[in-house]
Amino acid sequence: MNQTASLNRTFSQADFDAFATLSGDDNPIHVDPEFAAGTRFGQTVAHGALLCAVLRGLVEELVPGGRQISQATQYPAPSPADVPLRFDAETIAVEDGVATIRLQVMRLSDMRITCSGQTEVRP
Repeated sequence: MNQTASLNRTFSQADFDAFATLSGDDNPIHVDPEFAAGTRFGQTVAHGALLCAVLRGLVEELVPGGRQISQATQYPAPSPADVPLRFDAETIAVEDGVATIRLQVMRLSDMRITCSGQTEVRP
């Protein structure tokens, strides 16, 4: 039986700014609304690493204390500020003590997937 963990979260521009300060990634697509307005996204968008950090918290719910041994993610659509997101993690296999977990972030406004991938975690 698959295990799942999920949560809904909305990031503000202040969240993007705080993550930029912590990570050192101050790319203007994340922290400069004026710059971002002129891009194809039209507004600032979340750092991929910020989305992955939230997903990692869900992975911890599925495999408490687990050591992540690999992760692959893609970002097919942006995750803008002030847009509600749904984060999901689902255990899809356990083999030789390694759990394979599907990862996904979806914008609740239009149900578009903004991040997808999987991770492998060893207890």
